[in-house]
Amino acid sequence: MKKNMGNIDKGIRIVVALLLLLAIYMELVTTPWSIILLVVAGVLVLTSFLNFCPLYTLFGINTCKTEQK
Repeated sequence: MKKNMGNIDKGIRIVVALLLLLAIYMELVTTPWSIILLVVAGVLVLTSFLNFCPLYTLFGINTCKTEQK
């Protein structure tokens, strides 16, 4: 897996995941939606730590800064 996520992208994903988890913790969403939001938050955190987003590959997006030689 080649890195395709930059630091800003990773930071945004972590913040969104934390906000989703906070909404679940504060019971702002009902049970079926809380499970969906929990899965979405997990995917956001996982892709942030792996520096790789499969959807970016499909659409040809790369937010990772690379050195040009």
